[in-house]
Amino acid sequence: MGKMQRDKGLRAEREFAKLIGGERVPLSGSAGGSYTGDVIGLNLKWECKVRGDGFKLIYAWLENNDALAIKADRKPWLAVIPIDTLMDLLESHK
Repeated sequence: MGKMQRDKGLRAEREFAKLIGGERVPLSGSAGGSYTGDVIGLNLKWECKVRGDGFKLIYAWLENNDALAIKADRKPWLAVIPIDTLMDLLESHK
């Protein structure tokens, strides 16, 4: 991975951590042990991924919907929701 990609990832991790009131994990989780994942916040361990256009379909599917449920064969369901929707949900359950 080049410096530009690494810097882009670091910026994304810091931005996401700030959005959720969490903190970035040192070394982006590569240290292992209790330092796994990229961000800790909202009592969850988060992995952050940024792609130039790699998630185009996900954004298209969310365009007219509040959330997206996805599943691969023999894998558990995953929920994809915009961060604003997540924060609203969490705020309404306080």
